[in-house]
Amino acid sequence: MKVLKICIMIWRSKAPFRLGLAGGGTDVSPYSDLYGGAILNATISLYAHASIESIPQPKIILKSIDQGIELAFSSEELLPSEGLLKLQKGLINRLKKDQILGNQGFCLTTNMDVPAGSGLGTSSTLMVTMLKAFSEMLNIPFGDYDLAHLAFIIERVDLNLAGGKQDQYAATFGGVNYMEFYKDDQVLVNPLRIKQDYLSELEHNIILYFTSTSRSSSEIISTQQHNVTSQKIESIEAMHQLKEQSKRMKDAMLRGKLDEIGEILDFGFEQKKKMAVNISNQLLDDIYSAAKLAGASGGKISGAGGGGFMFFYCPGTTRYQVIEQLNKFGGYFLNHQFTQQGVQSWKTKL
Repeated sequence: MKVLKICIMIWRSKAPFRLGLAGGGTDVSPYSDLYGGAILNATISLYAHASIESIPQPKIILKSIDQGIELAFSSEELLPSEGLLKLQKGLINRLKKDQILGNQGFCLTTNMDVPAGSGLGTSSTLMVTMLKAFSEMLNIPFGDYDLAHLAFIIERVDLNLAGGKQDQYAATFGGVNYMEFYKDDQVLVNPLRIKQDYLSELEHNIILYFTSTSRSSSEIISTQQHNVTSQKIESIEAMHQLKEQSKRMKDAMLRGKLDEIGEILDFGFEQKKKMAVNISNQLLDDIYSAAKLAGASGGKISGAGGGGFMFFYCPGTTRYQVIEQLNKFGGYFLNHQFTQQGVQSWKTKL
């Protein structure tokens, strides 16, 4: 007797995390609305992943592999906003409210190559990759700007999560980009054509170190926003300097002035700490000092600060001494390459 095999469709996607090389924080309102922001970032070969599997029952199953969470709901109602997996629920509710997603049953499985809250744009990158998987499933022809903007709106407006704009656009576009941010959510993404020799040298000299601490960026960013609205001069001037830092970084990378990268990062690290009191702490300062004593010419805390990843520019062969010294702090290193492609999606059958 012939057994009838039922084909199950699966829609998948992945989006790269990013290193914010310069200008971090100037993409956050109200600073970007009042003064205009500028950031230089580059995506790396560490990813957020999403898979959507169709199921015959009117159920929505949410699985987060890296967090070890599984939740189940009826597909015929909006999902409860409180509790775990707020990003997943917020995205699904937005698609339902916009009448893009119906009452079909599916299982959404997500996973990330790095810990949540680690400063590489994790939440926004996850939002972008989930949205791309749904666009594949529902045949929605999102343009890159439209996809990144909707991801931003779901996070910052629907879910009211404090943060900037660079992460959604970095994950969507991929590559090395100089981004400009203006009022009314205007964003310009300028891809940079960096010579491969320069990128290869940067890959060799930049080491990525996880401090074994994670943090919520919302509190730090809220403090930063308050400092702008209350016209705290030191914080605003620091952001002006960080915007200028992004222009210096762009020039150095395009012209191959790689010996200036560490100095530019070091300048930015000092300015960033002036934006809000909780950006650094004793552990992060000790790690930074140890890296410089071992030969790094500069570095920074990735993302909003407070913990997560740090990265350092190590000229010559100093990466080996820096790695040896930082091993004493109990964190770990992740290898990475720069990537040119942003979010990708595809479909398959099970």
